[in-house]
Amino acid sequence: MQITDIKIRKLFDEGPMKAVVSLTLDSQLAIHDIKVINAREKLFIVMPSRKNPDGTYRDIVHPINAEFRAMLEEAVIEAYREALAADRETPAPEPALP
Repeated sequence: MQITDIKIRKLFDEGPMKAVVSLTLDSQLAIHDIKVINAREKLFIVMPSRKNPDGTYRDIVHPINAEFRAMLEEAVIEAYREALAADRETPAPEPALP
């Protein structure tokens, strides 16, 4: 299975959540709302989930084995770092003239 596209949907400056990401596998399956989290000086991903009636969360989609999870995490975090670098290089918009 190949990751054919990764889109950083939103970047966050504040708090532990740093980005919301969508990715496409084999140009056939899209997974939305993957979160990039920074905790204890480490970046990791959290797969999309829903809240159960008892207040716990359950992943809607998730990798079955550690190797595939590591591949997803590495690709998503690399795309996040690239988007963050590009965002920092983008000049701030100039104020509108009256």
